[in-house]
Amino acid sequence: MKLDKKSLTAYANDQRTAFENALKELVEIPSVSSEPERKGDVRRCAERAAQMVRDFGGQAKLLETEGNPLVFGRLDVDGNAPTVTLYNHLDVQPASRETEPWNTDPFVLTKDGDRYFGRGTTDDKGPALSALWGAKAAREAGVRANIHFLWEAEEEIGSGSFESGIKAHADELKTDSMIVCDTIWVSRNRPACPAGLRGLQGFELSLETGTTDQHSGVTGGAARNPLGELMKLVSEMYDATTGKVKIKGFYDDIVPPSKREIEDFRNSGFTVKGFMKDHLFKSIRTKDSIDLMKRIWAMPTFEIHGVVGGYTGPGIKTVIPPRATVKVSCRLVPKQNPNKILKLVREFVKKHNPDVKITTEAAMLPYLAPTTGPFADAVRSAMKFAFGREPVFVREGGSIGAVVSMEKVFKCPVLFLGLSLPEHGYHAPNENYDWRQASGGMIAFAKYFEEVAKLG
Repeated sequence: MKLDKKSLTAYANDQRTAFENALKELVEIPSVSSEPERKGDVRRCAERAAQMVRDFGGQAKLLETEGNPLVFGRLDVDGNAPTVTLYNHLDVQPASRETEPWNTDPFVLTKDGDRYFGRGTTDDKGPALSALWGAKAAREAGVRANIHFLWEAEEEIGSGSFESGIKAHADELKTDSMIVCDTIWVSRNRPACPAGLRGLQGFELSLETGTTDQHSGVTGGAARNPLGELMKLVSEMYDATTGKVKIKGFYDDIVPPSKREIEDFRNSGFTVKGFMKDHLFKSIRTKDSIDLMKRIWAMPTFEIHGVVGGYTGPGIKTVIPPRATVKVSCRLVPKQNPNKILKLVREFVKKHNPDVKITTEAAMLPYLAPTTGPFADAVRSAMKFAFGREPVFVREGGSIGAVVSMEKVFKCPVLFLGLSLPEHGYHAPNENYDWRQASGGMIAFAKYFEEVAKLG
């Protein structure tokens, strides 16, 4: 087979039924990593994915970790060829028609025209299979590159066992470069690749001032109110109207986007109207598109996720609660360190309300990806070849903990070639993927492997 656009398009169309059958198999295994009762399903999904690599003539096995297993697959040509490793994840978010407005059963693949509905279709089983089919095309065309697959099953719960797992198998997993297929374009009309990921530091603020609920008429005025005190503390930490963090030193280490990045932001196809529609917002903090893009991609955040404590039933119960908790996380940008941010938070809390206890939660370092050099050029070439336009390099607002771990352990470039779209509904009800992105992804990855092979 030739790796020209016409041949690859014909290949993708010929493989469509096989691709859809494979996607159906994986989607209908409810590999929800956050639910302990689904642990067997997570493993079953990993085993089935490994078999798919074998069905393509490759080698594959499960690598055990302290948590869920990794899938390691190989389509090798010889030891002298460059090795490129694809990263995806097989675990998914929870989903239920009983608690969420799904139009279909989330764990039954439903085809509607060129769209595929079901949990995991776009995050991240569909893109993983697009990349696998792209690798198959490259191999059939005789591309001289060793193509490896590293699929994990804990991404949705923070990749807790990933780094220790790849360290334990580092010699076997050794590679020349990594490519990640787990990111979202800004607009269907323009391919986009992340030039960076935000990191994360989560924590809980808790205050206990009593043992039981107390009558507000009998004790009000004398009793401390932990809910009120935590609300005051949070309002001292950040401005909820603007989102600006008031903790001294919080913004010290950020790397602002360059002029070239801002130009890519401007050319990305992003619109305020589209952003609000995709995320079902009624109002947002700014209607300035550049300011909005900076806020979601290139600036850190301080977000309140939940408040626990007091009476939440109908009407009012006139009590003063004995305890309360606020759940918080900060998204961090390149050069910010979660440990430093946590230290600043601790110092702030100690100064303003020393009775508040801090419990730390998940932490992930931010990541700054290369946008120049031969691998970035290979991404540009592959996406333009497949989708007709050169990609813009923007930043991703979310976090992928595995990316920092891979750069650290493998000491090689980690780049991104994502296929998902905003309307595909990452983590949302009615998550979906579509054939245009699936087939385009096959073509893009086949071309990318060819470009990497040329690097020698």
